[in-house]
Order: sequence, then structure tokens, then C-alpha cells
Amino acid sequence: MDECLEFCRLAAFDGENVSELCQRHCISRQTGYVWLRRLRAGEPVEDCSRRPHASPWRTGADLEHAVA
Repeated sequence: MDECLEFCRLAAFDGENVSELCQRHCISRQTGYVWLRRLRAGEPVEDCSRRPHASPWRTGADLEHAVA
């Protein structure tokens, strides 16, 4: 988290090259721009969960209860 905020703080300076900052922080340019976009939108800067919101193939609760 501190690395994210430090990156965004440095990127806010005029004339700072985001590509070079990404190399210095060992992150991809895509990640750097995602962090900057999130910070400007007021969202949390840390990485978001990649867990799916829904699982269509999950066994139903009634069947899970019957087996248990």
C-alpha cells in the first residue's frame, strides 16, 4: 500500500515520466495507470480481489445441506 501511494505521489509532479516511475517501482505501466486512475477517482489504490461475484456452477445450498 505504501508503494502505491509513493508511486502516485511521485507521478503527481509535473514532468514526471510515468513509464520510468513504473520501471523504478517494478510494476507494469498498466498497473501504474490503474493506480493513478483509482486515486483520482477517490477509490482505494490497493489491488482489488479477482474473486468472481457469482459462481454459476456452484452447488445449490439445499443440495449441500442434504449431503452434509
